Amino acid sequence: MLSEDQGNEIVIEVEDVPPEVQRHLPSNRIVPEKTLRLANSSFSMVSSTSDIDVTDAQTGSRRHHKRAKRSLRFSTSLTESFSQTLLSAESVGVDTPCPSHENIQGQKLIASLMSMTSRDRMKAIRNQPRSMEEKRNLRKMVDKEKSKQPHGTLELSCCAQCLNSISLAYRRPRSGLSELLDSVSLWQKTLKVIGGKFGTSVLSYFNFLRWLLKFNIFSFIVTFSFIIIPQLTVAERNTLRFTGLEFLTGAGYFTDTVMYYGFYTNSTIRHRIGGTSYHMQLAYIFTIGTCLVICLFSLLFSMARYFRNNFINPHIYSRGITKLIFCWDFTVTHERAVKLKQKNLSTEIRENLSEIRQENVKLTLNQRLTRLSAHLAAWVVSTGVAVACCVAVYYLAGNNSEFLESHRNPGAVLLLPFVVSCINLAVPRFYSAFRLVERYETPRQEVYMLLIRNIFLKISIIGILCYYWLNIVALAGESCWETLIGQEIYRLLLMDFVFSLADSFLGEFLRRIIGMHFIKSLGLQEFDIARNVLELIYAQTLVWIGTFFCPLLPFIQMITLFIMFYVKNISLMMNFQPPSKAWRASQMMTFFILLLFFPSFTGVLCTLAITIWRLKPSADCGPFRGLPFFIHSIYSWIDTLSTRPSYLWVVWIYQNLIGSVHFFFILTLIVLIITYLYWQITEGRKIMIRLLHEQIINEGKDKMFLIEKLTKLQDAEKRANPSSYALERRDVEQPSPFHAWGHDAAHDLRFRQSVQEGNPQA
Repeated sequence: MLSEDQGNEIVIEVEDVPPEVQRHLPSNRIVPEKTLRLANSSFSMVSSTSDIDVTDAQTGSRRHHKRAKRSLRFSTSLTESFSQTLLSAESVGVDTPCPSHENIQGQKLIASLMSMTSRDRMKAIRNQPRSMEEKRNLRKMVDKEKSKQPHGTLELSCCAQCLNSISLAYRRPRSGLSELLDSVSLWQKTLKVIGGKFGTSVLSYFNFLRWLLKFNIFSFIVTFSFIIIPQLTVAERNTLRFTGLEFLTGAGYFTDTVMYYGFYTNSTIRHRIGGTSYHMQLAYIFTIGTCLVICLFSLLFSMARYFRNNFINPHIYSRGITKLIFCWDFTVTHERAVKLKQKNLSTEIRENLSEIRQENVKLTLNQRLTRLSAHLAAWVVSTGVAVACCVAVYYLAGNNSEFLESHRNPGAVLLLPFVVSCINLAVPRFYSAFRLVERYETPRQEVYMLLIRNIFLKISIIGILCYYWLNIVALAGESCWETLIGQEIYRLLLMDFVFSLADSFLGEFLRRIIGMHFIKSLGLQEFDIARNVLELIYAQTLVWIGTFFCPLLPFIQMITLFIMFYVKNISLMMNFQPPSKAWRASQMMTFFILLLFFPSFTGVLCTLAITIWRLKPSADCGPFRGLPFFIHSIYSWIDTLSTRPSYLWVVWIYQNLIGSVHFFFILTLIVLIITYLYWQITEGRKIMIRLLHEQIINEGKDKMFLIEKLTKLQDAEKRANPSSYALERRDVEQPSPFHAWGHDAAHDLRFRQSVQEGNPQA
C-alpha cells in the first residue's frame, strides 16, 4: 500500500492527462492548492485507487487503465466543482467575469444597494440571510463601487449624505445612552432572580412597586424645585423643641417646617431690589396642578403601552413556543447567568403548560352551579364586611374630635390611623381565605376578584376619611385646618408602613415557622399578590391627596417604597414558595395601573377639585390666607395680566380654553372618540391576529391532507402497475457510477493486496 504523501505526489503527476481528458478541465480557472488538499483529504479512496490503477496501467492492464481514466475523470470533475464553489463566493471582487447564476444575482444585489440611501442600505444588508463576515464584505464592495461613481452624482446626494450622517451621529449616542440606562436600571438583577424563581405573577408586584417609586421620585423633584427650595430661602428659624415623638404623630416640631402647608408664605419672594419676583401662591397651585396633570398623562400612556404589549400579542395564540425554543442567548457564558436563564425558561414553560391544561378542563353543569353559588355567597359576605368596616370608620372619625379633646395625650391622635390600618391588614386576609370555597378555574381570576374586593374596601375607607376632613375638620373653625389634614394623612401613611413591616417580619415569619415545624401539612405559603398590590395603591392614593397639604409626602413615600422593596424581597425568598399553579401575568401590570387610575386617581382629582373650588383657606396660615377660595389666586393673576398688553394671549387662552366649559366638553368628546377608535383598532387587530393564526393552522391541515392524498394515489398506482413499479425500484436500487466505481475499486484493492502478500518484492 502507498502512503498518503506518495498518493498526493502521484495525483499531481496524473494531472498531466491526455487531451481527451483535459477537455473536462476548465480552461480559464486555476484550481487553488487548498482545493486539491481538500479533495484529497476528503476523498482519499479516490486518490489511492487512481494511484493503484495507474500502476496497473503501467503493467499493461487495459481494464485497469480504463478504470483509472474513469476515476481520474471523477476526481477532475469533483475538483472543478470545488473550484467553482470557491470562485462563485469570491467572484464579486475578481476582475475575471463569471457567468454563473450566483455572480449575476450578486451583481444585481450590489446594483440595487447602490441606488438606496445609506440608512436603507444598512437595513437591507442587515436583513440579508448571510453571515456577519459576508455582510461586512458586501458593505465594503458597495462602498467601493459607489466611490467609482462620477463626481456629479455624489454632489447630487450631498444633502442626503449629510442628513444620514447627522442621523447616524444622533442614533449612536442615543443607543449608547439606552444601553447605559439599561445597565444601571434599578434592581434589574434582583427582578430577574424573582422572575426566574417565582414566575411573572409575583414579579408583576415588584415591577409595579418600582414603577411607583419612579413616579414619586419625579413628583418629589418637581415639588422640591418649585415649592420647597424657594420657601427655604426665606424660612425663619424653628423655635419648637424636638422630642422624637414627631416621627409618629407628625405634629410638634414638624408643624413649623416645610413639611406642611401652613408654613409657606403668601408673599412674593424677592431677594434684592429690582430683582426677579417669585409668587408663592401661583407657584404652589401650579406646581401641584402640573404634577397631577403629568401623573394623568403618565397613567394613560402607561396603560396604553402595557395594553399594546400584553393584550395585542400574537404569542397568546402560539403560546410563545418559538420564543421558548429559539430564545437562548449564546453570549451568556457566566455560570450564575446561565442558571438564571434556565430558571426563567423553565418557569415560562410551566406557565404556558399550566394555561393549556387549565383551558382543557371542562366542568359539568352541577360543578358550575356549585361554584356559582360559592361565588355569590363569598360576594355577599365580603360586601357585608366592607360595609361594616366603613360604618365603623365613619363613626370613629365623627367622634375623633371629641376623643382628642378629652384625651390630651399626644399619642391619642394615633387611634384613628391604628384602627384603619388594622382593618386594612385583617380584612384582606379574610378575603384571601375565600379561595378555599370559591375554587376559581384559573389563578388570574382569583387575583382579579381579590383586587376588586380589596379596592372596594380601601377606596371606601379613603372616601369616608375625605368626607370627614372636608366637611368636619375644614369647617370646624380650626386655626390651620390644612396642616391638621396633612398630619392626619402623614399618620395614616406612616401607620400603614409600620403595619406592613410588622406583617413581613413577624406575621409571614411566624407563618413559615408554623408551616415548617408544627403543622407540616400547611407547608410554605404563597405570595398574596392582590393584598400587597392594594397596599401600594392605598398608600399612593393617600400621597396624591396629601401632596397639597404636605408637599414632602412624595419624599416620604419614596423612602418607604425603597425600604419595602428590600423587605418584601427578603421575606419572599425566606418565607414563601413558588405558586403551585404557574400562570402568566403579562396583563397584570395593565390591570394594576387601571385600578390606580380608576377609582384611585379620579377620586383624588374630585377631592382636590372640591378643596380648591369650594373650601375657604385658613385666615392665619398658608400661601392662600386671606382669599375666599383657593382658586381666587388664579383669578387675581388673570386680572393682573389683562392690564398688560403683552400678556393678553394668556388671558385669551384662559378665558376661551381653560376657563370655558364648552372647551372641556369638546375635549372630553374628542378623547372619547379617540378612545373608541383606538378600541376598535385594537379589536380589529386582535381579530386579524386570530384569523391569521387560524389560517396558518388550516394551511398545515391542507398540507397534511394533500400529503395523504398523494400517498394514497401512489399506493393505488403501485397496485395497478406492479411491473413498472418493480422496474422503477430496480432503477432506484441500481448503484450510481460512484458507487459502482467504489465497489470495483474495493475489489481491485483486495486483489492488489493479495498479490503483494503472495510476492513481497512486488
